[in-house]
Amino acid sequence: MGNACDIGAQLLKNYTDEEAEQHAQEVGVDPRPKETISEIDARGAFIRQPNAFIASAGDGEGQWKPEAGRYAIYWAHGCHWSNRPVIVRDILGLQDVIKDVAVTKSGQRNVYGHGFGDQPGHKDRLTGAYFLSEFYKRADPDFKGRATTPTLVDIIEKKAVNNDYHRLTNYIEVNFRPFQKPDAPDLYPVALRKEIDDFNDRLFPHINNSHYRMAFCQSYEAYQEAYDDFFESLDLLEEHLSKNRFIFGDFITDSDVRLYVTLVRWETSYFHNVGPLKKRITEYPNIWGYVKDLFAIPEFKKYTFFEFPKATDDALFQGYLVRIAPQIDFAKAWETDGSRKNLSSHPDELYAKHPEGETVEDYITPISTTIWNSPEQDDRQPKNVGPLF
Repeated sequence: MGNACDIGAQLLKNYTDEEAEQHAQEVGVDPRPKETISEIDARGAFIRQPNAFIASAGDGEGQWKPEAGRYAIYWAHGCHWSNRPVIVRDILGLQDVIKDVAVTKSGQRNVYGHGFGDQPGHKDRLTGAYFLSEFYKRADPDFKGRATTPTLVDIIEKKAVNNDYHRLTNYIEVNFRPFQKPDAPDLYPVALRKEIDDFNDRLFPHINNSHYRMAFCQSYEAYQEAYDDFFESLDLLEEHLSKNRFIFGDFITDSDVRLYVTLVRWETSYFHNVGPLKKRITEYPNIWGYVKDLFAIPEFKKYTFFEFPKATDDALFQGYLVRIAPQIDFAKAWETDGSRKNLSSHPDELYAKHPEGETVEDYITPISTTIWNSPEQDDRQPKNVGPLF
């Protein structure tokens, strides 16, 4: 008998478009909108939709209250946005407080977006839903956008409460502080929060979202802008990391989680569909050393996936990801030599500790908003922010 992974893979392989259509009619969900149609501006640039569920955590009206066992993170292996919150959750020791479910495509063509094709009956094991978008419709019957990962779902009410990948990790770091393990590190120090937020809001257009800006845009002008933003930012990052072990110095912060997951996906997958490359990540010595330094940490390695498409018998030319990537021993290739420790004044400490005397009440401060959730498309143009550094 095969193991659960084998069984799940077979269920997903056999999940037909006809079955997905039947499920969609049963629960009343719409086909997933296409980014290349609904999120392209007049210049042919890809301007990502704002997040729909951005309510903050807390006890106030319109907020969602952190509780143990009430929420689950819905995420996808191949989505670097959604690798972030599960990494942060695990670092902070919240695995028993916040559950998680990895989604799959729905049917072979994925017409209805994220589903649960590797589960018996194609149903979510926690809620019985067929599609991620069901949680969105339950939270907002008029929702018309894309259901995205990560999404924090109230698994009791079976509805989405937050899909704000810009700030979701911050809510986990701050508002779930009372539930964190006693020796949980400080990924989002109070004294650095404004600097971290400002950096993260620049990181988003210049690196996190640049692949999508290149991959989805419909004009050469928009492509070149995204290309320049990405590689100019990597040059700046390479210089910064020549003097700093991590983004903010000696210790890992929320920003490092955000940067790492994008660099990993770029190096192992995303590069193949954006055209000519200036450099691979491995050609930036400091960035590459930084990636390997983080890969050595169990919580980062656990959510680093080396998954590649299978060869097809009728294709004359098989791409790099089919021919070569599956032959690479990534665990060995990504081993760190430990030399980046020399950049730190605390070489054997990866994380900052909470300051002595700091109370939970001191730590739980309001999370900032971001321009990237503005309903106005003009506000979400990359030109609205300065360079990465």
